[in-house]
Amino acid sequence: MKRILFSLVAVMAFSAFAKAQNLQVHYDFGDERKQITTTLEMFKPDKYGSTFFFVDMDYSNDTRGIDNGVSLAYWEIARSFKWNENQKFEPRVEFNSGNFKLNDPLPFTVIENAWLVGGQYTFNNADFSKVLTIQANYKYIKDKEDASFQLTAVWGLHFMDRKLSFTGFADFWKEEMIWDTDYRFLMEPQIWYNASKNFSFGSEIEMSNNFVKDEFVVNPTLAVKWTF
Repeated sequence: MKRILFSLVAVMAFSAFAKAQNLQVHYDFGDERKQITTTLEMFKPDKYGSTFFFVDMDYSNDTRGIDNGVSLAYWEIARSFKWNENQKFEPRVEFNSGNFKLNDPLPFTVIENAWLVGGQYTFNNADFSKVLTIQANYKYIKDKEDASFQLTAVWGLHFMDRKLSFTGFADFWKEEMIWDTDYRFLMEPQIWYNASKNFSFGSEIEMSNNFVKDEFVVNPTLAVKWTF
């Protein structure tokens, strides 16, 4: 689940099999996590480009000292633009924002509003069973970074007549932190077994460096997904 971007895990929507919307429910096994996270995604292409958004919510637990309510809410919305059917490069804009809940020192901490503008290029085979999208963005983070950047890769690989899917994204960006380095990395590969056109089960592994801690962190999940 992207706190990030997932970006975007929209590449599945390039294939004929994928639908426009899905709901994922993850149980996070990471240290000090042990929580449920839901992700709602929508991807809608049209003749002028595509719109993508997702909303992540973490549901609190006793381990984190929050025993009721949503402890994190985060969303991203992005729009790409095209002017012909076979266009590979698309200009794009994106907005990110959110909140997470802490008991100490403040009851709520803001995830700063961020605006991104840039472009993306998509590589794919004939049946869209293999898709890779590369993004390069200028990034403005309110009250924090006036001139930052973000690089993103989004992929979708489908096997066994699309019964098995390997999807995910990787983000690398600059953002001032309280520790020494300002460069952050987040990758969230997902593996899904598509039991039907609507129901899938699988796993996600969140791998990050300088994201929520000044170290490399791995957080695996077990997950189910319903595609509408």
